[in-house]
Amino acid sequence: MPETETIVVVGGGAAGFFGAITCAENNRKAKVILFEKTNKLLAKVRISGGGRCNVTHHCLNPNQLIQFYPRGGKFLKQPFKEFGAQETVAWFQQRGVRLHTEPDGRMFPDTNDSATIVNCLMSGANKAGVKVETSISVNKIVPLRAPDQPGEFELQLSDGKALFAHKVLVTTGGGPKIENYQWLQSLGLAIQEPVPSLFTFNVPRSPFQELAGVAVPKVKVKIAGQNLENEGPLLITHWGFSGPAILKLSAWGARVLQQLKYHFTILINWVPEHTEESLRAFLLQHRHDYSRRTVAAHPLFNLPHRLWKAILDLASINDQVKWSDLPAKNQNKLLEHLLRSPFEVRGKTTFKDEFVTCGGLDLNGINPKTMESKQFPGLYFAGEILDIDGITGGFNFQAAWTTAYLAGKAMAL
Repeated sequence: MPETETIVVVGGGAAGFFGAITCAENNRKAKVILFEKTNKLLAKVRISGGGRCNVTHHCLNPNQLIQFYPRGGKFLKQPFKEFGAQETVAWFQQRGVRLHTEPDGRMFPDTNDSATIVNCLMSGANKAGVKVETSISVNKIVPLRAPDQPGEFELQLSDGKALFAHKVLVTTGGGPKIENYQWLQSLGLAIQEPVPSLFTFNVPRSPFQELAGVAVPKVKVKIAGQNLENEGPLLITHWGFSGPAILKLSAWGARVLQQLKYHFTILINWVPEHTEESLRAFLLQHRHDYSRRTVAAHPLFNLPHRLWKAILDLASINDQVKWSDLPAKNQNKLLEHLLRSPFEVRGKTTFKDEFVTCGGLDLNGINPKTMESKQFPGLYFAGEILDIDGITGGFNFQAAWTTAYLAGKAMAL
């Protein structure tokens, strides 16, 4: 390997820095240059997890970890065995950054400050000798040899200059439009059309708008007419619904919901521990045991009082009616709304500032052991540019660390 070998990383995000550091640490002779088109490095790392940076998820079994990826799980099975969540924790710990696990499995730096992760990556790149260039984009990659030979490339930069590189790692992230991938399509690389993932549901005519801020620990949400449902915490917002139950459902249903143009009906089951039969029996028994109580005064199933009252409104049950006086048709409506409250979704809202894309570079063209293009040896990919996306909880960062590590290690050889 020549001492002057030049390796270029395109993109200054999590995957870009991780790949550049891994490559430079494993090949001290190579010249590793990282280009970021903006003047902001690691922008997504800074805002992740509300500024705390959800580094990964405490799921140390690769076979279990892949189940959190609506797209790319099967592809990641072997990569996770080489560099999974356990290796990520160790990598940061070796650099003085300890992570802690929260009750839901998400892992954050002990400082609860994303700057800790940013500084760790910036420092790691500096110590490894990575040259970081900002406000310069790579506009075109030109292979200089036939596709079946070890690749060498000419990179056309936004400042009008050209740069020769022996190997290239592309980590430019996921983009919401197919146009973001045209520079790769021009090489003949296959792209899966990008569509949004991880978004909240807009319900402009929601009868629950005044309940904004009310949270329920566990509900089941189903897309009417589709084989799509998810269970988990739900948050009522002033625009509709959010929370893990909604975000995870949006990820698993990303393509279907896009085809529906984000116009669909959701059915919310507020009592997922019950079947229709068990709920009917419970209500009958409760009516017998507490016949003199007003229905509105004592919420059931630990539901917040305001939410209980709103569900009763849907069932046309007023504040004064007692269980003993509750008409059968209203009791049936209550049962129906507890199990299947319908809401008309009309649009979506990106979850905070964290945009995740379903789609990207087709995984069939990538070697899962090295993240190298099968079509162009010497050209590597990592992070959200790939057609890989996970649900919320640190899984997208884990995919970035894993793919970037394997690419960086392979480029160093």
